[in-house]
Amino acid sequence: MTDTVIPVPEPSRSKPSLEAVLLEMADALNTTLDLDTLLQRVADIVRRLINYEIFAILLLNERTRELRIRFQVGHPKGVAERILVRVGEGITGLAAQRGEAVLVNDVAQHPEFISSGVSARSELAVPLVLKGKVIGVLDLESPQTGYFTERHRRLLTLLASRISVAVENARLYTRVVRQARNLSLLNEISRDLTSILNLDQLFQRIGDSLRRLIDYQMFSILLLDESGQSLQHRFSVKFNESIQIKDDRPIGQGVVGYSAEHNEAVLVRDVTRDPRYLAVNPETGSELCVPLVYKEKVRGVLDLEHTKRNYFTDDHMRLLITLAGQIAIAIENATLYERVARQEQRLEQDLKLARELQARLLPSAAPRLTRAEIAARFTPARAIGGDLYDYLPYAGKGVVGLAIGDVSGKGAAAALYAALTSGILRLLAQEHPGAADMLAGMNLVLAERSVPGQFLSLIYALWNDETMSLRIANAGLPRPVRCRDGKVEIIEATGLPAGLFPTAAYEETAFQAAPGDLFVFFSDGISDATNAKGEQFGYTRLHRVIERNAGGPASETVAAIFGAVSRFVGKVDAFDDQTVVALKVKEPAGRP
Repeated sequence: MTDTVIPVPEPSRSKPSLEAVLLEMADALNTTLDLDTLLQRVADIVRRLINYEIFAILLLNERTRELRIRFQVGHPKGVAERILVRVGEGITGLAAQRGEAVLVNDVAQHPEFISSGVSARSELAVPLVLKGKVIGVLDLESPQTGYFTERHRRLLTLLASRISVAVENARLYTRVVRQARNLSLLNEISRDLTSILNLDQLFQRIGDSLRRLIDYQMFSILLLDESGQSLQHRFSVKFNESIQIKDDRPIGQGVVGYSAEHNEAVLVRDVTRDPRYLAVNPETGSELCVPLVYKEKVRGVLDLEHTKRNYFTDDHMRLLITLAGQIAIAIENATLYERVARQEQRLEQDLKLARELQARLLPSAAPRLTRAEIAARFTPARAIGGDLYDYLPYAGKGVVGLAIGDVSGKGAAAALYAALTSGILRLLAQEHPGAADMLAGMNLVLAERSVPGQFLSLIYALWNDETMSLRIANAGLPRPVRCRDGKVEIIEATGLPAGLFPTAAYEETAFQAAPGDLFVFFSDGISDATNAKGEQFGYTRLHRVIERNAGGPASETVAAIFGAVSRFVGKVDAFDDQTVVALKVKEPAGRP
């Protein structure tokens, strides 16, 4: 092999040749900011000056003080990736330590020589120095002893200063581009993760998103259990396949346990040298753990592993720390959403049972009477409501009590209070009280068991089927109506709601009914029903519906009232429970 350095027989001819090379190098180095392209051009230009066999540029990690090959020509495939030289070790390490070129004519005679598996006999290592700091080493090797000369050393030293500037510019540019790309990815990933509320889908998306930033081989999400003393594997990926890991990791054990206990990101470049590592995966060479913190409390750990040693970097750790905050928020939101969903499911089951129970508390059928027919309907504003109606049999022949009530409030609390009042009604009915006496008794019992904010509006009526008489007492419900000969009249029966004042008194209104008479009792959910314009259904519309349908059966009147209210409100949800009870006096047998 021959030395291909450009001959310089005369000083007048050497200067233009050297200047030409430097200009060419300046053009080549200044026209690219891509580090791989730059290093390839450096290798090509150096080959024009020195016909090398082995070429490498090693860059220095300031934190670890280690040199790693960034670009090479001539080393066996796969060997360069494993070469790691500490500053001060080997010929390249000496060049980095001294900050000056090291020329070795016979490496066999040099005690610091580190073989890379090639048959090298001579070596020339030139440091890349920028602003007084070594950033890397340019290294040439040859299978011939004494191949490199002092002229080579001086020439490469001169070129190294230009190369150092270009390499640092390219590294800065690469870092800026990578940071901009990572920031864009982080922003995109953060928006994506916060939109997912299913935990399983979220874990999968976290794994996929992280791979866009860090090409890991093994990944796990571990979350603290309810005791806060153990980490549970919630999601794991190994070589692109989801796996199930059932073992829990106590706080403080292993790298993940240490990360959770100390609320600290942990980067283990070589797991064989870290006593905290638990040999769960024998393939693991390096590991990176970052705690998931929400409201200053550790909720779990992100764990990344790779088969290569020294794979994860400080940049990887900074990226994961930045993203971990968003991941913790996304996991907390999804966990809260699923908890609320489970609670809603349990509540829906409870409401379903409550609806069934409330339906069973209402009469299954109206009493069969000779001279009258009764129809009723109840529709709660919510799943369950606070309105009620009941038919209470008396010992006297043909006497039946009609109760129509409206408990204050809505929903579950009102339904429970309504159930309580229904029980009290049936208990008091055993004494066969008059209409006013029933209201007085209800008022006294409820006042003794006063519940803040709760009271009962109630109409109690007694129908005597033998005498065709009706006695009515009212405790706070809208005044009922009687329709006779197609004309509605309001029954002036009023009183205070039960449960507010223990000494409240109630009066009865008596009616002698005639065939064809229609009595209608209703809660304020009917008259106060409101449409989209804010208009109320009101008493006038209600009376018109009753007048138009008074000639038919009681059931038709009830259905007509609910139909008219439904059409009036349209798509507006009912604000209050709605109840209607109608009593229609029958015509004598044989009369149309």
